[in-house]
Order: sequence, then C-alpha cells, then structure tokens
Amino acid sequence: MSDRLGQALLQACTSFSNATALQAPGALVTYRTLADQARAAAALLRTAGLQADEPVLVMVSNQPGDIAALLAVWLAGGVVVAVHRSTPPALLAGLQQRTGARLGLDWPDAGAVPAVQHCGDKPPPLRPLLAGAAFIIFTSGSTGVPKGVVLSHAAFGGKLQQIDSLLHFQPTDRTLLVLNLSFGFGLWVALLTLLRGGTLVMAPRFDAADFLATLAAQRISLVGLVPTMMRVVLSDPALGPAMAQVAQQGSLRQILIGGELLGLSLADTLRQRFAGSALIDIYGLTETSTCDFFSFPADYAQRPGCIGRPSPRVQHRIADASGQPVAPGAVGELQLRSPFLLAGYLDAPELTAAAFQQGWFRTGDLARQHADGLVELMGRQKELISRGGHKLTPVEVEQALSAHPDVAAAMVAGVADAVLGERIHVLVVPRSGSVVTVAALRQHLAGRLEKFKHPDAWHLGDALPLGRTGKADRGALAALLAAGQTQPLPP
Repeated sequence: MSDRLGQALLQACTSFSNATALQAPGALVTYRTLADQARAAAALLRTAGLQADEPVLVMVSNQPGDIAALLAVWLAGGVVVAVHRSTPPALLAGLQQRTGARLGLDWPDAGAVPAVQHCGDKPPPLRPLLAGAAFIIFTSGSTGVPKGVVLSHAAFGGKLQQIDSLLHFQPTDRTLLVLNLSFGFGLWVALLTLLRGGTLVMAPRFDAADFLATLAAQRISLVGLVPTMMRVVLSDPALGPAMAQVAQQGSLRQILIGGELLGLSLADTLRQRFAGSALIDIYGLTETSTCDFFSFPADYAQRPGCIGRPSPRVQHRIADASGQPVAPGAVGELQLRSPFLLAGYLDAPELTAAAFQQGWFRTGDLARQHADGLVELMGRQKELISRGGHKLTPVEVEQALSAHPDVAAAMVAGVADAVLGERIHVLVVPRSGSVVTVAALRQHLAGRLEKFKHPDAWHLGDALPLGRTGKADRGALAALLAAGQTQPLPP
C-alpha cells in the first residue's frame, strides 16, 4: 500500500475497475467511475489554485460523492478536513478559520458537476506540520475546544495495513457504512473496504429498523458500529424477528464495535443474538490513527470486558503520574507508542508536547494489565471520582451494574458534594420489558463492589445521553444531573 492514500485508492480502482465500489439508495458506482469522477474534481481543485498540503473542507454525510471528494483532494495534493453536512454554520465557520481553508468541496452526487466552494481569497500560511498530511480530524470537544488532529498518509496508511492483517478484508465483502466519514472509525472502515476491492454500502443515517433490513437484504458481511447504535436496536422488542433473520441468514461475518465502552451486558447480548458473527471490540484514538487494541472472541471468552491485545507495531505501557510503570495488575494511565501517531495538533505545539510523556502518547485512559497479557480499561483520568477520600473509576461501577440481567446500560458521574467531595450518581437503563429497583441493584452490587463504590443517587433513563458525535457521553449526563432533568429509579 502506498504511503499516499490517494494513489493506493486509485490503484484499487484500476485493479477492480468493473466491480461495484459504492452503493447507496438509487446509486451504484463502479471503481472505474469513482476514479474518473475523482480525477475530474481534482483537476478543478488544481485550477482553483490548490497548493500542496493545503487544507480543503470536504462535506460528508455518507453519500457516494463523499468518497470521490476525498480521493479528489488527495489526488490534487490537498489535506482532507471532513465535515458533516449537518454541522451548524457557526461551527463550520470556526473550522474554516482554524484551518485557513479557502476551498471546499460539497459533492454528494458525484454524477453531477463538482461544486468547488471558495471560502477565502488567499491560501493559509505554510505549515510544516501538514507536509504529507492526509487528514485534519477535529476531536469531539466534549472536554473543551476541539483539537485538530493531523494524521499523515504514512501513519494512517500504515495503520490500515496493520488493521487488515488482523481483520482480512476481502474483495467479496459488502460493508455497511453507518458511521460518519468525519471520524476515524468511519474512514478506516470505508477505506479498507475499497482498498481491498469490496463494496461499500452507504447509509446516510442510522435507523434501527432500516439498519437490520439492510443487513439482510444486502447480505452485508461487515459492519462498523458504536455500542450506542446496538443499544437502540436492542431497545425495540419489535425488531426481534429482524435480528433473528440476520442471524439465520449467516452473511454477517464480523461486527466491528468501538468508539465507547462496550459493556458486559451489551457484549453478552450481541454474542447471543448474532452467534454466527464475530463480535470484535476495538479500542483506539483519533490521535493514534485508531485501532490500537483488538478484543477478539477468544479474548472475550478468556476475560470479559477487556480491550484485548495491541495491534501489530503498537507498544503500550501503564504508567503512574511520574511516568514510571506501575506494578503488575495496578491501575495507571495507558500510554502508547507506534509509527502511526499524530503528526501533532494543528497550530498547537504546546498541546502536542503535553500529549506525550517520555516519548509515549498519553491516552488519558486508566487501565490495568492482567497476568495473561490482556488489558482492561478502568475509566478516564479526568473522570476519577473522589468520594470521602476514596478514589474510584466510573467504569468499574458501570460494569458491575451492567452485569445485572435486567440492566441494558448504566452510566456513572460524580457530582460535587460539600461533605464527601463528590457523590456517585448513576443513570440506569433497564432492558426492554424489565423493571429494576434500587433495592435489587444494591443487593446485586453487595458481592461485587466495596461499599464506598456503591451509588449514592439512582436515576432512571430510557437511553444513555449522547454527545455531538452520537456516542454515549458522560458530560451530557452531568449536564442532565445539574439541570435536574432526570427521574428517580424506583426504590
């Protein structure tokens, strides 16, 4: 695979020219057509004066033209800044100002004339950081102003090779894309499908019923998801027959899931409902080109709840605050080192420097490694709850609660308290048709967690609160709690 993603994708278009590359409602695009469309748009970008390594805003919403636009920018020598079409105008203007992009490409229908948009009159200043860059991907910003993560062609392309060495994408694969192309997870799933000659079936939006219908009707073999999507699917009892049809059909080879904590209850349910499909839990960050740990079915059987083992060429350590490795089995910060890390944060050298400790990238995630080599996440450093002098991670409480057969999901947050420093609040989402009570859950926790880790306040919800990216978001829960917009769990 070339370090230049555009050339690698163009080569795939030549190798699989007559095969169907992209499929969407009302559209079928062959690899040859994809290449022709991208070349035409690249020529327009060059005519507009695009310079080497210059950022280009690319509007995306899982339309066939989005892929052609990505390829066009790379063929013209630019850097892709993928932005979802639903992005509010004020936020879009902020991204344009931060990147300095003077050109944009909004091209949902690649069969039409490419729409090159002019956002500014002069090119941005030369940035050495962008030399050889493929993407600028902005983080969700749930803990502050979004940071522009710069990923090179060499880093992202190299990580794609390592992912494929584990997942083995095939020319016969039909991959359903429901993840946004503005995030790393959606990008690598789409690109690996195309680089290996498969068909990318594109869903502009996620709807639980449509999702299951598409899996069956299109005989999908691979799909990438965040756990929240599957919680939505499982929350509707009426979808049971559709899930059974997908399972019985036997086409779905792999369910790739990541982006947030999977949880024991959801993992068990998915493995039962889709017993013939390999459920593969994936951990990674935008800054690391994603996919740093894989938990395959054998890893889950050995140690439920773990994130598995590192992908090839990814090194890891678990360190204390001073950067010293912790004792075996102890909790510390998970830190990573690989050839696939970010080039840096856009125009923020101080943030880039702070992201590393002794050459290791600081994930901000707490973890511990077991004697069998499997790694288990224990929460975020910033999410540590300090209650009465005791420190605990929300994840360990959530995992214990999610092991209850009537609990579909749980989310924990710390709320400031004048006496204890913080109190533990939990939002519980019961399984469809089930009723859970505080008394039952307290009894359930009695043999699983120390008393100081038991929640102080219990809240009932229909679903976990979501952030801007569609993932379950602890910050959104904190906002609901602060506003008093929750209902109590029955005693």
